Amino acid sequence: MGRPHGVDGEVYVDECPFGPAELPALAPLEWRPARGGDPRSLTPTRVRESVRRLLVTFAGIASRDAAAALVGGTLWTDRARLPDAGPGRSYAFELVGLRVVDTAGRELGTVADVLFNAGQPLLSLSGLAGRLLPCQPPFLKHLDREAGVITLDLPPGFDEL
Repeated sequence: MGRPHGVDGEVYVDECPFGPAELPALAPLEWRPARGGDPRSLTPTRVRESVRRLLVTFAGIASRDAAAALVGGTLWTDRARLPDAGPGRSYAFELVGLRVVDTAGRELGTVADVLFNAGQPLLSLSGLAGRLLPCQPPFLKHLDREAGVITLDLPPGFDEL
C-alpha cells in the first residue's frame, strides 16, 4: 500500500493510492519491515499531502528516530477495509496470479508482481526472466478478474526483445 520514509516523528508514505481522508479509514495498518523482523500495528492520527506522497503521523511515533525505524517497510491493511477500486479499475495485488494472454489467445505467462515505473504499471510474469509487460492502454485490452485473464495487445516484435 505504501513505503514509509521517516522525518521528525512524521513518516513520508510513497506509492500510496489513498488520500489524506481515505488512509485513516483503513486503520489499523500493519507495517512490515523490509528485511524480516516483526510487523507492528500503526494507527494514523494525522495525514496530509506533500508533493506526490503523504506525510503521516502515527500514534506512538513521536520522534525522528521512531519514524526512521519505519523506513523501507511497507504498510498493509485488511482487504475488507479497502474501498471498491471503481469501475474498470483494480488494485495491483488483485492482478497477481492472473493469466496473461495476447489478443490471439496465446499464453504469455502468469502475473508474479506488478511494478510501477514512472507511475505506469508493468506486469512481471513468472518464468519470463525479468520480462516486464505494459499494463495500461493501449496495450491493455481486457481484464476479466472473474475468469482470471488479462488480455494484452503487444506491439509487433515485442516478443523478440
